[in-house]
Order: sequence, then structure tokens, then C-alpha cells
Amino acid sequence: MKLSGTYKLNVKKEIVWQALNNPNILKQCVPGCESFEKESDTIFTVSATNQIGPMNATFSGTVTLSNIQKNQSYTIKGEGQSSVGFANGSADVKLTEENGSTTLRYEVNVNVGGKIAQLGSRLIGGVAKKMSDYFFGRFSDVISPVKKVEDTGEIVEEKRVKEVKSNFMSKYFYLALVTLILLLVVIFYFVSR
Repeated sequence: MKLSGTYKLNVKKEIVWQALNNPNILKQCVPGCESFEKESDTIFTVSATNQIGPMNATFSGTVTLSNIQKNQSYTIKGEGQSSVGFANGSADVKLTEENGSTTLRYEVNVNVGGKIAQLGSRLIGGVAKKMSDYFFGRFSDVISPVKKVEDTGEIVEEKRVKEVKSNFMSKYFYLALVTLILLLVVIFYFVSR
């Protein structure tokens, strides 16, 4: 599946380019990222946990940078394996600058297989869109935050994306709570007889 988007950043493209090659910044942008280690200038090992439909999956794999044209464009490829399947994809990232502002354009291709592929293309497409929007939106928030002036005159940062959090634990917490309540009802019923 193919996804695309653009972000306007109020910084020069050299600054955006440096950030696109900084593992500490990229780690902040990968949803559910647990580790992002640099192996070479173009290869990184990554581990991330995300919820995909009813499954919580930890993917471990590599991120590779290729087709590098300094301060202009590159391709970022990721491959990951999990107990519920695999995912791989690539994003072609292009930078253009006009009047001191940089436009970041991206086109993403995503492929999945294994159990997660059985969830259906609409669900997978929604998750892929959410994750790519989060990655590039978070990147934009880190590099060039949008500042807004409140009615009080206070300047605040406005986020382009909300933080992606897995609700894996909260789902099990509610399941345990419901089970406990049902168990108490059954015990109360038999004790009161």
C-alpha cells in the first residue's frame, strides 16, 4: 500500500537534513520505539512495540538509508520481524526550500505478512497511515514546532500529532476488572443462598 504526505517546516533544509540523519531524533519519531542503535552511517537496528488491531507486537529489525542526495532526498527502508508476522516498507523523503522554509514530502510503501496480514487490508492500511503520519508529524514537531499565541498573549506549542500509546495493558486491566466483578457476583449469589 502507498501513502504520501507533506509537512512545512520553518527551518532551513540543512537543519532538516541533519535531523533526518540523527538517530536520537529518529528514535523519538518511531511509534513505540524501545531502541534505535546506529551500526553505521546508513544502517540502524531498531526495536519497537505497537498495537495492531487486537495484537500487541514487538518488531525487531533494521533501518537502512539509501539513494542519498545530501540536503535533497533519501530513501529510508525498514524491515522488522515479530511473533505475529513481519513488516517492511520504504519511504522516499524529499526536501525543498523556499524563503527559509523547508517542505518535507514523503511517499511510503508498506508490506506486511503473517498473522497481522490476516487482520484485513483496511485495518492494516489504517495502522500504516497512522504510523507514517505519526513518524513525520512527530519529526516535524521536534524539528520545527508550531507556535501559537493564546488570547492571554502566551506562546504555546501546538502538536501536529498526538502521542501513539499502546492500550495493551489497559485492555487487560479492564478485562481483569470485569472478571473480578463477575466473580464477586457469583460468590455473593452462592453465599446468599
